[in-house]
Amino acid sequence: MAGMDGQSSDILSKKLAKLKELYPEAFTENKIDWEKLKAAFGDDLNFSQERYHLNWAGKSEVFRVLQQRASATLIPVPEESYPATSSFCHSESPLQRGEESQRNNASENIFIEGENLEVLKVLQKSYFGKIKMIYIDPPYNTGSDSFIYPDRFAESKDEYLKRIGDKDEEGFLLKEGMFRKNSKDSGHYHSNWLSMMYPRLYLARNLLRDDGVIFISIDDNEVHNLRLIMNEIFGEENFVGKIIWQTATDNNETQIATEHEYIICYSKDISTQDAWEIPSEKAKIIQKKYDELLGSTGNQPHIIQEELRKWIRNQIKNGIDLQGVSHYSYVDKSGVFYPGNSANTIPGGYTYDIVHPKTKKACAKPRYGYRFKEETFKIAANNDDVLWGEDETIIPKIKKRINTASEKLKSTYYEDNRSTTNQLRKLFDGHKVFDNPKSATLVKRLCKFILGNNDLILDFFAGSGTTAQAIMELNKEDGGNRKFILVQLPEKTDENSEAYKAGYKTIADICKERIRRVIEKINRRDAEAQSEIFASQRLSGEKIGFKVFKLAPSNFKIWRSDIIENTEDLEKMMNIFDDQVKPNAEKENMFYELLLKSGYPLNVETAYVPSKEGGYYSINSNETIILLEAIDQAIVDAILKLQPKNVIALDKLFVGNDQLKTNTVLQMKDAEIEFRTV
Repeated sequence: MAGMDGQSSDILSKKLAKLKELYPEAFTENKIDWEKLKAAFGDDLNFSQERYHLNWAGKSEVFRVLQQRASATLIPVPEESYPATSSFCHSESPLQRGEESQRNNASENIFIEGENLEVLKVLQKSYFGKIKMIYIDPPYNTGSDSFIYPDRFAESKDEYLKRIGDKDEEGFLLKEGMFRKNSKDSGHYHSNWLSMMYPRLYLARNLLRDDGVIFISIDDNEVHNLRLIMNEIFGEENFVGKIIWQTATDNNETQIATEHEYIICYSKDISTQDAWEIPSEKAKIIQKKYDELLGSTGNQPHIIQEELRKWIRNQIKNGIDLQGVSHYSYVDKSGVFYPGNSANTIPGGYTYDIVHPKTKKACAKPRYGYRFKEETFKIAANNDDVLWGEDETIIPKIKKRINTASEKLKSTYYEDNRSTTNQLRKLFDGHKVFDNPKSATLVKRLCKFILGNNDLILDFFAGSGTTAQAIMELNKEDGGNRKFILVQLPEKTDENSEAYKAGYKTIADICKERIRRVIEKINRRDAEAQSEIFASQRLSGEKIGFKVFKLAPSNFKIWRSDIIENTEDLEKMMNIFDDQVKPNAEKENMFYELLLKSGYPLNVETAYVPSKEGGYYSINSNETIILLEAIDQAIVDAILKLQPKNVIALDKLFVGNDQLKTNTVLQMKDAEIEFRTV
């Protein structure tokens, strides 16, 4: 409305409001859709590109963003890791790889500080197809939250990188430079959110294993659009389900009190998914009571059964939820069970004779036959797992033991999330450092159904670090070795917030500190629960921890063909590339960049081996060797004896010695070692 005075603008706004009242179908994101308006008047009923698909303003730009290669890397920050140690083991010789190396490389958990779209691009080669589960809690697009998105869709990558590089005097990302508040008054309200989410979800899918699963928390603002973009990226056939999480009572005086959120679940390939079942937690409660009765009454099944049934009735009467397991109220000398129905419910069951152990006559058969094969019944009978009737007129049943009771992941879940906020406040000494953190109990529950004991989970909207807490607590409970990768933007906290006043300048700072505090809490419990000797070993050996990395510009110069317009530009670019390494690039940072580009994960075993001539970096006990300091024939001969699979060297190390480079290439080839220079 440029050039309009206030009165004219007000009149136009009223006219648009009236038009929207009469023809709401002609508006998209609060703007007139002229094609729909014409259709509303019966004029030009042929929509362009008429088909079922999802489209929005800026979608083509999303795919341009996806095609742009990452120009960043990750650098280690050992002083912020836990425990804070050097990134490398330093060995005196290539063969010394002892306890120190294992200790410095023991922490397989990763925290990455940086903008998650660029981080996901950096991780593509190293973690392609390696993540079992992804959980994210992205911005819900409520109209009051802010996130990164281009405020104009023609923004170039240079402009974007410049914007996300804007920092204040203390080195923090500028809120006004990096973030945009996506107001509902915006003409691209939903489009902005879709443009933010689509490329991240697209790249995330690449990182999942073929049997991988992704869970996404969301609410009513964008749940419909999320389903559409997930159908497009993952395939509608790979939709697993939707969990409705009742979080708390909403006291807002609106038409419908909103008391829930959603968790959307997709698999990468639904055909790889088996039934999701875990041992029943409720059944464990009954098992625990049985164990108590067994100890107090002796192994007298009829007495234990009577007492157990009384206890179950009282528990239910007192509001204890034993739904789904209360029928486990039978007891024999082997423990708790319930007699499962042996009869098939529809025609086509198994038909065979079962001889009653007392009468020696064939038992009555179910109308539609048995549910189980004869072999299954014989095994159960040999294990005393058949409940026989008084005689052959009663159909026998197979005993289902309580230790086999399982539960499924249900589509509804209740937990008042205010308790989660209070727990986080307690962890941070009474400071409310984060609003509405997600429930570690809920994330832990999801992980129980999906993750094996050694699997890897990714959360690239880490927030306060709920996923890390869930994984570490779950490992502690069952002895698992699950690992996490968390990614969080160093978004600056509000200067008036409790978090800022408590010393946490960014959301990433809060996340890292939460992980540290959870580790320390677990260690304290170990120390209290175990003997003094074991506790001291636990604290000194310290296998639980995490490594911190930060997103940073590449250590190497990038060829920019897009800015070459003439011969003079080409000569300038070639002069710049006399040395591909950027000035002031640190060797350790270069090493990690080459490690990622070689396809190694960040928690791989690494070591630095110093020497008088010049040290080298080793990956996976000399599987790959990287030379960044010096090279001569003696170093080449020493490396050949180690028989690595790959050797990478800086090209500038051969400057002035073309003969050495030629000989090195030939010797490596003869030894069947892949050799390249950068």
